[in-house]
Amino acid sequence: MKKLRLGLPKGSLQEKTFLLFRKAGYHLHVNARSYYPTVNDPELEILLMRAQEIPRYVHEGVLDAGLSGLDWILENEADVVEVTDLVYSKRSARPVRLVLAVANDSDIREVRDLQGKRIATELVNVTRRYLAAQGVQATVEYSYGATEVKVPNLVDAIADLTETGSSLRANNLRAIATILESTTKLHANRTAWKDPWKREKLQNLAVLLTGALRAEGMVGLKMNVPGERIAEVLQVLPAMKQPTVSQLFNSDWVAIETILDEQQARDLIPNLKRAGAQDIIEYPLNKVIP
Repeated sequence: MKKLRLGLPKGSLQEKTFLLFRKAGYHLHVNARSYYPTVNDPELEILLMRAQEIPRYVHEGVLDAGLSGLDWILENEADVVEVTDLVYSKRSARPVRLVLAVANDSDIREVRDLQGKRIATELVNVTRRYLAAQGVQATVEYSYGATEVKVPNLVDAIADLTETGSSLRANNLRAIATILESTTKLHANRTAWKDPWKREKLQNLAVLLTGALRAEGMVGLKMNVPGERIAEVLQVLPAMKQPTVSQLFNSDWVAIETILDEQQARDLIPNLKRAGAQDIIEYPLNKVIP
């Protein structure tokens, strides 16, 4: 049987990734000590590893494809095919930023003030290339963790990933520049991408994963409406495009169905009831495929 060898991130992104795959229809199970999840698709062979390493193994062909951030693709200088963009992170549904940050009371105000300074980061190559493009020469050293606490006693600045900025603020740091924004990428080895079966498998996976992401925070609404109240209900009701209106059998009533933001549903349902809708049903969505 043909198999697609896929690398998924172990660690902070693992739980969110497993949930995304489950909504896409792939049920992953792994015990705490294993790196090889089982999955309800015999054509997938999955390996868990650090997100930092996945692009390198995809580039080298050890893996056919993987999920990792754009930041780590660039850091590894991995020549891969970006199959699709998956905008999710461990805490939110938005890109993470790689920022240059200094202590709140530091005299460093902008990038050029880093000339001759010492900077700690996990993304050494990306940071060096950014500084070079800004015409700044600085010492960039690899950080093995706890990067925020190294300022100002060990280094003058850090380049670190942030989603909300809360960790920077908690450590009395301020960002002076954004090096890049990064999202999770489903990316493939170039040779694997040329294989028709693997390419189709990856394209199918991309459709399902992006559909699962699109469905996050959205719900479906169904309701029955008497014929004389249809216009009133439709005035209240938003839709992604247009709501579906179906005539009920042997009746002047219609069934109306639409998809909308979950918070909208909370506020709309009482108004729909007042406009004449009855038998209102709200249901969760796993995937939305446009």
